[in-house]
Amino acid sequence: MTNQYGQAVTLNFCLRILCPDTFEIQGKCGLNHLFSWSEEDEEFIGLCAEFPSLSWLAESPEASLKGIRKVVRNCIKDMESCGEDVPPALATKNYSGKFMVRVPPDVHRKLAVKAAESGVSLNRIASAKLAQ
Repeated sequence: MTNQYGQAVTLNFCLRILCPDTFEIQGKCGLNHLFSWSEEDEEFIGLCAEFPSLSWLAESPEASLKGIRKVVRNCIKDMESCGEDVPPALATKNYSGKFMVRVPPDVHRKLAVKAAESGVSLNRIASAKLAQ
């Protein structure tokens, strides 16, 4: 891939920007479709978060998204015809707001000190750091 000056550019990204011309797209069924550049394949790769084993390679981001949507639709049709459960869309799942994170003891210590210095809970500090 080259930039506007014809210089070779190595892209290594997976964009998830929610805006009118999205890079991560929630389809009609609420599934999350996204694309990234595959350096190995030198093409864009379309992915679906709910179906991590599926992908679609194409020369453009738009074609990679179109391809992965088609593959996912066909997969869902096949699963339904076989009586299999289709994974729920991540965007529609209910989350408790709780999960366990293991960190090295020195990170735990630094966060605990920072929380104490700030007069807030360790949970509040960790939540703020994760939200950044």
